[in-house]
Amino acid sequence: MTSTRSRDTAPELAVRSAAHRLGLRYRVDVAPLPGSRRRADMIFRRPRVAVYVDGCFWHGCPQHYQAPQRNADYWKAKVEGNRRRDRETDRQLTEAGWTVVRVWEHEDAIDAALRILRVAKTADG
Repeated sequence: MTSTRSRDTAPELAVRSAAHRLGLRYRVDVAPLPGSRRRADMIFRRPRVAVYVDGCFWHGCPQHYQAPQRNADYWKAKVEGNRRRDRETDRQLTEAGWTVVRVWEHEDAIDAALRILRVAKTADG
């Protein structure tokens, strides 16, 4: 797991590139809430939008996740913990006035960027 990248993954780069081509400007790998260790993949400060590009395996994608057969109990607990942390992060950010966008790694980057653009425009008022 130490070789697993925490930022700049291929799906994340694809979404960022597509968003940039749409004219969106954002900060990368930043904690939206002061003092928090939970970092968003992309944030838009003024409209207060935090974007997370979630890996299908690590975050338990309902379409693609397949539990490993080896160490099944460990991986089940690991993925469930990740999902629980994601929900808690979403709750904390929403309570602080942020809008959270979650993108699965299998999603088309352009479609995801268009969704982010719509959310950012809506949140900016």
